[in-house]
Amino acid sequence: MEIIPAIDLLDGNCVRLNQGDYNRVTHFNNDPVKQALYWQSQGATRLHLVDLDAARSGLPKNDSSILAIAKAVNIPIQLGGGVRTKERVKELIEYGLDKVILGTIAIEKPLMVKELADLYPQKIIVGIDAKNGKVATQGWLNQSDVLATELAKSFRDIDISSIICTDISTDGTLAGPNLQAMRDVAGVSNVPVIASGGVGSIADIIALLPLESIGVTGIIVGRALYDNAFELQEANKVVRNYNLQDPPKENVFNA
Repeated sequence: MEIIPAIDLLDGNCVRLNQGDYNRVTHFNNDPVKQALYWQSQGATRLHLVDLDAARSGLPKNDSSILAIAKAVNIPIQLGGGVRTKERVKELIEYGLDKVILGTIAIEKPLMVKELADLYPQKIIVGIDAKNGKVATQGWLNQSDVLATELAKSFRDIDISSIICTDISTDGTLAGPNLQAMRDVAGVSNVPVIASGGVGSIADIIALLPLESIGVTGIIVGRALYDNAFELQEANKVVRNYNLQDPPKENVFNA
């Protein structure tokens, strides 16, 4: 299980939204590069970047920060938020990003996702952001009637890297992850699933660890780290110790 610190960018600052609400913003750092280097120094093996400006408007406003982070760190970076064209995907990969996350177009233009996955094998992540089991798009501003599980199923035969499953109702709340939502998506996916939303304590990390056996291979953590609810090094130690044990298993991952 990989613990992945999140850096959410809004107007060049590191922030967190509460349940995806742009009117409920908490600012944490005005130097995203410094923040990225800090997470790397604390043992991060990957960074999760979100361009919140682009997610809302479709217009990238944080490219200078994204480029600077890519040049400064030597660990892989995955980025999402407002990535809705082939040209943008190409641009981000040329910036040096390891993987690009497609959210809105995964539901609006699934054929484009397949084309991009063919062009960039294992470089594309599908982001499934859901509330009450249904997918939201356009920076979580629009709610669809598509079930998260059905969307996950539709990408079974496409060479994507993974699926990020975000539960909007818990994101930024520190109230604990939606374990059932993660189980549901992992249960129908044949690629790894990365869990996102609600992690507020080490106990939440521990609760997610058994899901690794059904294909949940990463946990994105944002506000809990910024609020010092626990340290990244502490979370990584918990994962290492768990792996040394013979933990209880969920259902076998359907690879």
